[in-house]
Amino acid sequence: MAEAFEAYAYIVTSAVFGILFAAYLFWEVSKVKVTRRGDGYALLASEVRHQTADRLFEIYCAIQEGARAFLLAEYTLCFAFIIVFGAVVLVLTSFVNKDGQTFDWLFGTLNATAFAVGGLTSMAAGYMGMMVAVYSNARTTVSAMKEGARGWRDAFNTAFRAGAVMGFGLSSMALLVLFILIKAFETQYPLSTDYKKLFEAISGYGLGGSSIAMFGRVGGGIYTKAADVGADLAGKVVENIPEDDPRNPATIADNVGDNVGDVAGMGSDLFGSLAEATCACLVISTQSPEIIGAGWPAVLFPLVITATGIFVSAVVSFLATHVWPVKKEKDVETVLKVQLFGSTLLMTVLIVPVALWLLPSNFTIGNSYHVTPIHAFYCVAVGLWGGCVVGFVTEYFTSHSYKPVREVAQACETGAATNIIYGLALGYKSAIIPITIISLAVYVGFSTAGMYGVALAALGFLGTLATCLAIDVYGPICDNAGGIAEMAELPAEVRDKTDALDAAGNTTAAIGKGFAIGSAALVSLALFGGFVTRIEETSINILSPITFAGLFMGAMLPYWFTAMTMKSVGVAAMEMVKEVKHQFATIPGLLEGLPGHGPPDHARCIKISTDASLREMIPPGLLVMLSPIIAGTFFGVHAVSGVLVGSLTSGVQLAISQSNTGGAWDNAKKFVEKGCVSIEDKDGKLIVQGKGSAIHKAAVIGDTVGDPLKDTSGPALNILMKLMAIISLVFGDFFKSINNGRGLLNVPADITPDVAAPVVEATAAPVL
Repeated sequence: MAEAFEAYAYIVTSAVFGILFAAYLFWEVSKVKVTRRGDGYALLASEVRHQTADRLFEIYCAIQEGARAFLLAEYTLCFAFIIVFGAVVLVLTSFVNKDGQTFDWLFGTLNATAFAVGGLTSMAAGYMGMMVAVYSNARTTVSAMKEGARGWRDAFNTAFRAGAVMGFGLSSMALLVLFILIKAFETQYPLSTDYKKLFEAISGYGLGGSSIAMFGRVGGGIYTKAADVGADLAGKVVENIPEDDPRNPATIADNVGDNVGDVAGMGSDLFGSLAEATCACLVISTQSPEIIGAGWPAVLFPLVITATGIFVSAVVSFLATHVWPVKKEKDVETVLKVQLFGSTLLMTVLIVPVALWLLPSNFTIGNSYHVTPIHAFYCVAVGLWGGCVVGFVTEYFTSHSYKPVREVAQACETGAATNIIYGLALGYKSAIIPITIISLAVYVGFSTAGMYGVALAALGFLGTLATCLAIDVYGPICDNAGGIAEMAELPAEVRDKTDALDAAGNTTAAIGKGFAIGSAALVSLALFGGFVTRIEETSINILSPITFAGLFMGAMLPYWFTAMTMKSVGVAAMEMVKEVKHQFATIPGLLEGLPGHGPPDHARCIKISTDASLREMIPPGLLVMLSPIIAGTFFGVHAVSGVLVGSLTSGVQLAISQSNTGGAWDNAKKFVEKGCVSIEDKDGKLIVQGKGSAIHKAAVIGDTVGDPLKDTSGPALNILMKLMAIISLVFGDFFKSINNGRGLLNVPADITPDVAAPVVEATAAPVL
């Protein structure tokens, strides 16, 4: 067994190392200079016309300004939310109403403090990632101007290192702040008998992170797709001009949106997952007298998993940029996949000694599970490899390198309708294997170590978070780099490089979405385990009338939420289309591209997306946050249990199918644009159907329909599953204090004695 100091040193060293490594990577990115001509950077002056150099710099600055404008508006709203909802957390978590005591203000204050710290840390991580992404996009474009293998290597390394800044910075901040919070709260709950109270207060940290993730995922998703769909409809569909054409006023907003949704949104989502999984694991660990008796080294095992992942990801990322760098187009996707596989393999090897080092040789979870460190390793390993497999299955269904997407592309031959039909079928089918993998992870984790095992499996999914997030952020950076090259009218060979980098980024982004959804499912289930642990229920009867009714209502919520977010994108996109059409009509020569035409008003389009996203995110956000509070306050803890299980079972499958459907339509369009789809003419000759063809137009329609599915509604369902569960965990004592858990309506949980009903242990996930 390890000493407490050893565990503390390992966690802090890992977090500090991760922050320093992120700083080193940022320094490497900053070596590529993007300045106006005359500022001393020879590459732009020698390789690009002076006016093109100026144009590139202007686009770069416009994207940065748009990103700052959105973050300022969003974070102003987030600060207000933290203050208002923090007060709600303070009051409701202080209300205990037992043992003659009505309020425990110390406990409520710690909960509210943890909530605020979690929210602010998530905001800091999102801001850091967003600013690094918009800082590095033009630098990737400039690096791609270099010839031969050097151009491929430098462009890839610039984008990947920038993504890694986000990955290591976020993971390290989440770990370090949580550790500091635990040690600070320990001063108020110093005894081992107080650990349950301590970790229940710490769970506010996960609530804060996930609440800000709602703003990033829902608001950011609406922003990015309002700009993207608006730009596509007004540009490619109506006016038949290319993507990222400098004449289109919505192109800057579209490029800003790539960072809003896929960088800040994804980052806050995964930050919330990591914080929530760790908090759930800590709460559930209090069921084990042996873990508590072994002291802090065993208790902090969940944090050490994350710390180990930071070291592993650093080693593997160094291999990608220094040992086996990218030298040609075919290397890009291979290097990214090696990152995923290599980090998973190395992490699996290292978890064994870590578990043996920290955990007791034998310990129990609740009254039913006798666990060893090797059992804990099995739980983490099934999560690690489950995440890897889900990622690669997602790639199979969304990459045009494989049969499913090619079938969707061929379906465009008979029009947009068959494209839509094939895409929907693909999405539904794509849920089968990921759900099976997630179910296997749940079974192995639960049968081995109860809900503690499920929480460890969730942490296993997130064990290589730094690597996965680096690969995710790499995608939108390359997408921006390609857009900048197009708008600055750089040579075709530059755009060819950025397109190839972006194509690999699209594949890995799809893998990242599958990874995020799978981890969200396990995290929400782990949080459910923390919830039933907190309310001290010995069993949850799934055929209890109130539980079963709650289950049906919970299963409905993802569909209601999806309807809200889809319509929000539609409303915002309509505003964008009207604005773009208005500018085409009122700015002389803009649409025709005549010499000397007036510049498009990019700022107006950015404002439309920003205002629409913040306005339209309020209804779905309220739905997610109020549903468990209303259920628990009025109908009791058994209703909440049903709502959580129902929302999880339908939400995860809807999220996977939506994300993969949208991804398949996107890559089917790219497959057509590459000239890979042909039809026979009346003489039997094959005619390539590229950009501008009828098949391409059908593919563009599918891509436009799929945009809000894959980038707004699908990923945002992660937040619905997790946020409802963490709210229930944080407010569990409050729900339990109302009529002994029966709610204000005093709803009984019992059923008539003559009806036999299956009973599921409190630490188990109800199985339907």
